[in-house]
Amino acid sequence: MTVHRKTKTIAIASAIVLLGALIASALTLAGGRSGSGMSRDDQADGQRPRPSATPSPSGPPRGALERRIAEFAAPFHAGSGYREPSPTDRRAMAESVGLVLDGKREEAGQRLSGVGYQLRTVVDTETGRTYAELSDRSESVPAPRGWGRVYIDLSSPVRWSVQAPHPVADARTERLGARVLLGSPGGVLVIAGAHRDAGRGNSADVAHRRDTVFAAVCDELAERGLPGIQVHGFADDSDPDHDVIASTGTGTAGRAGGKVLANALRGQGFQVCQAWARSCRLEGTENVEGRKAAAENVPFLHVEFSNTVRTDDARTRRAVTAVDTLTARWAAGQETAGRD
Repeated sequence: MTVHRKTKTIAIASAIVLLGALIASALTLAGGRSGSGMSRDDQADGQRPRPSATPSPSGPPRGALERRIAEFAAPFHAGSGYREPSPTDRRAMAESVGLVLDGKREEAGQRLSGVGYQLRTVVDTETGRTYAELSDRSESVPAPRGWGRVYIDLSSPVRWSVQAPHPVADARTERLGARVLLGSPGGVLVIAGAHRDAGRGNSADVAHRRDTVFAAVCDELAERGLPGIQVHGFADDSDPDHDVIASTGTGTAGRAGGKVLANALRGQGFQVCQAWARSCRLEGTENVEGRKAAAENVPFLHVEFSNTVRTDDARTRRAVTAVDTLTARWAAGQETAGRD
């Protein structure tokens, strides 16, 4: 009887230990799966996002154009496919954008067709504005080329651009870019067509490669003197003291506009690190579009938004309202090349 009881006690103790191990394992797995959806940019400098209260999710797209852009970017992931464009492809895309800007849409359509692109018009239900859309005809196939899209306001003189080089990889920057485009007339949106890790090596990382359609189009805009803002994202823990990091990259032409933007962001309650005034993380000095703008003496802003700003719809709206303060000045023809 004593041996039986001792055996029974050992069995119960073993079961308790096993149950505890199973519970601990389950908790570990749950913690590992509860990631905040941070991108590679968000995880910059080896930082892990800190646990925080879950913000209210980004609301639904506010109009036809934002919805279209969100649907375009939704399938992007690190293995979604990217084909490196040839110099001919890049030149054709840049020249087509120039033709649209010059009012030669028929010629632009013909030029685009030669590289498998198409030119369509989209009317946004939120603003009532009409936009030209330059898009890949092959985007519905399993392995698209991933060269991106361009949206050009046809309702007003074009005077500025917003650029989204890391859609999905920098969570929700594609929607942030769409909202910035819609915030003021006369804008161009250049959006990458693949996750930044989709290609071989860093071939799809359009903010750091010169041999992309994205860079070629942004070069065309810079050469025409159009100021631009490029939107990125960072993890809250990468810089817990700031909501936004604003930089002019290697150039100085964007400083006056950067100060306008920083003041507007602070007016919306955000903490802003101004790279032209102090040392900040993620200053974008290696950004190839920023370097081209600097060479052309064109205002350029590399702006990083925290995860909380990008994933909370109320905060996103406030951030876009602040950016609108700057793009409205650009739309009015202020702070153009060499005058910022």
